[in-house]
Amino acid sequence: MQTNKVSKIKNISDDQVQLQRAFAAFNEVSEQLSSVYQELQGKVAHLTRELALANGELHKQLVAKENLSQRLGLLLNALPGGVVALNAQDCIEQVNPAATSLLGAPLLGLGWNQVVQERLTATMLVSEWHIKSVKTSELRRIRVESSATDSLGRRILLINDITDAYALQEQFRRNQRLTSMGEMAANLAHQLRTPLSTALIYANHLGSDALTSSERQKFAAKTIERLLHLEHLTKDMLRFVKGETNQLETVEITSLITELQQVIEPQVKQKKLQLNIYDQCGSEKIMTDRPALFGALMNLLENAVQATPIGGVIAFTACLEEARITLSVHDNGPGIDSSLQERLFEPFFTTRSEGTGLGLAIARSVIQSMGGSIHIHSTPDTGTAFVVHLPRSKGD
Repeated sequence: MQTNKVSKIKNISDDQVQLQRAFAAFNEVSEQLSSVYQELQGKVAHLTRELALANGELHKQLVAKENLSQRLGLLLNALPGGVVALNAQDCIEQVNPAATSLLGAPLLGLGWNQVVQERLTATMLVSEWHIKSVKTSELRRIRVESSATDSLGRRILLINDITDAYALQEQFRRNQRLTSMGEMAANLAHQLRTPLSTALIYANHLGSDALTSSERQKFAAKTIERLLHLEHLTKDMLRFVKGETNQLETVEITSLITELQQVIEPQVKQKKLQLNIYDQCGSEKIMTDRPALFGALMNLLENAVQATPIGGVIAFTACLEEARITLSVHDNGPGIDSSLQERLFEPFFTTRSEGTGLGLAIARSVIQSMGGSIHIHSTPDTGTAFVVHLPRSKGD
């Protein structure tokens, strides 16, 4: 009995020890959990403060963006030029009032190509259009400029009404033409006065009874010479003013060059010059006014003969390019100063005392009327080259 009682007391003592240990462990874990919980509470409070700050900053940014959007909207609406925003499919997704006023409504959702076909008419310039309008008889002209495409394929079109600016430009050009015509008339009067006065003097001498037969023939010849000069000047003036081609015909380039060579040959031989012909056109033909083109090229050759010193060389070259024919006349004369080159094609400007100053002006007028161009390349002491470009015929 005593042994059992001792054993029971021992067991109770062991249980109490284990229970105390369990309570101690529980208290320790509780303290740890409490510490972790307090730490988490601190972190939550910190994150809450940071979130509140972030929300406040986002709100400020949102308000700023809204204000910016409103300002941009006001600016877009106030712009005098039209603005059209296109998506990747070239459909209109945004416009401003100016664009609607110019192109008409509706615009949103329409394809830009559809708007162009239905509401615009092309002009000679790629970026400029006329607006089709049934509301007014006034023809409006606009310029459409496109921004670069962004990474999503979108772009912005800027539309400006250039009707008034274009009208001013045309008026300026008209005033320039009138000014040129006035200067031309004054120069023509000056050009006519000298030979006319000379012819009148010679004609007055013809009426003198004191003249011998030989002197009378001499004055008559000089009078006719001055009158022929006047006739030549008048014809050149008429050709310049006309400035157009007619009687178009198919001309073989080689045949034209052969005729030019035959006509200019006497002048070449007289000055003991060498004329080199480089014809690379083969059987190429061109639809043109043969007399007008012949006269223009002959003028270039005659100028080269007059500019080239005795014993010099003149080269006439004809070659074909992809879309044009190039004809050039090159001499090894003294060349032309750069300050004078731009004026050579002006009517009545000449560096020769006997020149009319219309030869090169007529040549340029004729060549431009054929859709071509003429350029000068010259350096003092190295010679001069006149280069003519003419469009090739599309068919024989």
